[in-house]
Amino acid sequence: MFVGMFGILYLIALGLFMVGIFGFFGQERDPLSGVFLLPLGLPWNLLAGDTPDVVRPWLASLAPALNLVLAWLFCRRLGGPAN
Repeated sequence: MFVGMFGILYLIALGLFMVGIFGFFGQERDPLSGVFLLPLGLPWNLLAGDTPDVVRPWLASLAPALNLVLAWLFCRRLGGPAN
């Protein structure tokens, strides 16, 4: 259940980021559109601080995916009736 909710939040935040960065649906481009991705991608976002400015938004958008995979692996390993 946690992984599903995290995945839904990640998809919503990623959608808002894409709309804000590319200006889809007539929306103005907004540099702060990725603000919802930052807490979902911690602690990996902190490690990307020294990367070039061009790469940083893409790393920030992929960091929550790493957390999602790690949470899925953790829950799969520890959860379920077949421990």
